[in-house]
Amino acid sequence: MTAGCALAAIAFAAAHAPVRAFDINSGVSKESGPFDLFKFGFKAYKNGQKQEAVEAYRYAAEKGHTGSRWALANMYAYGDGVAQNDFEAFKIYSEIANEGIEPGSGDTGFFINALMALANYYRNGIPGSPVKIDLMQSRQLYFQAASTFGVPEAQYQLARMILAGEGGRANVLQAKKWLNQASKSGHAGAMAVFGNLLFEEGQGARGLAFMTAALDRCNPKDCPWMQSLQEQAFAVASENDRRAAISLAGNITRSGD
Repeated sequence: MTAGCALAAIAFAAAHAPVRAFDINSGVSKESGPFDLFKFGFKAYKNGQKQEAVEAYRYAAEKGHTGSRWALANMYAYGDGVAQNDFEAFKIYSEIANEGIEPGSGDTGFFINALMALANYYRNGIPGSPVKIDLMQSRQLYFQAASTFGVPEAQYQLARMILAGEGGRANVLQAKKWLNQASKSGHAGAMAVFGNLLFEEGQGARGLAFMTAALDRCNPKDCPWMQSLQEQAFAVASENDRRAAISLAGNITRSGD
C-alpha cells in the first residue's frame, strides 16, 4: 500500500469510527464547554451512538445549553435512545419555556418547540404523573405560539380548541380567524376545517375549494378525514359550486406556496 493510500484509509476509518463518549481521542470531556458537548452529542447521535449522545446532551444541558435541553427532551418524548418518559420530557420542556427567549435569539425555535410540546401535554395529560389535563393552560400556550410567533400548527390547534370550547368559551368567529391565518401558510388541516365551516355557513364554492386544496397538501395520516369532509360536501354541492370550487382550489393552493 502506498503512503497516500494508507493516509486515505486512516482518514476514512477515523471519519466512520464509532463515537465513544469522552474518550481520549475525542478531545471532549464533561468539563468541556456546552457547545462542544452539544456538537459531540449531535455527532454521536448521527452515528447511531445514542447513549453517548444522551450523556453529552445531559452535561451540556446542565451548563445551560438550550439546544441540548431540547434534544434531550425530544429523546425522552419519543423514546429515542432512552426509555420513553413523557414526564421527564415535560420537565425539560418546562425549563426551556420558563427561561423565556430574547427577540431574535438563535434559540427561538427550541423555545417554540417547547411551548408546543407543553401545550400538547396539558391538553392530554401524562398518565401516572403529576401532569393532569389543563385545557386552559394548553389553550394559553397555543395562543402564545400562534400570536407571538405565528406558528401555523399552533394557530390550527388553538382554533380547534376554540371551536370545541376547550379551555374557554367557544367562538366560531375567533376560530375562523386563526384557521384563516394558518390556511394562508398552507396548513392543510386548517384549510379543511376552515372550508368545512364556510360550507356549512352557505359559502358552498369557497368552502369546497378550501377542502379540495387541503387534499393537495395533506400528509398521509390526515388525508382520510380531510377527504371524507371534502367528499361529503362535494356530494351535496350544486354543479355550479363544484365547478367554481375546482377553479378556486388552484388559486388557494398557489397562494399557500
